[in-house]
Amino acid sequence: MTTPAPVETDLPENDEVVELESPWITIVWNDPVNLMSYVAYVFRNYFGYTEEKATQLMLAVHHDGKAVVSSGGREEMERHVQAMHEYGLWATLQRSDK
Repeated sequence: MTTPAPVETDLPENDEVVELESPWITIVWNDPVNLMSYVAYVFRNYFGYTEEKATQLMLAVHHDGKAVVSSGGREEMERHVQAMHEYGLWATLQRSDK
């Protein structure tokens, strides 16, 4: 029975640091049209948030004028913004500060 010979590998010649793309966020903005109960319903129905989380986000939209409702890759956040528009909510996406 033979054993494989060890393989030598070279280490990279530079100390290049690769930074991952920062995540994107979906923001829902307050509007004068939609009822607070409807906004909470959308958050529960679309994102699957609990009643408590949906209410917390809805109150942030109402009192602060906006709330970050999701974060992740750009394409996914674009889909979320489109879905919020289809529900009649005003939403945008932007790169996260984190």
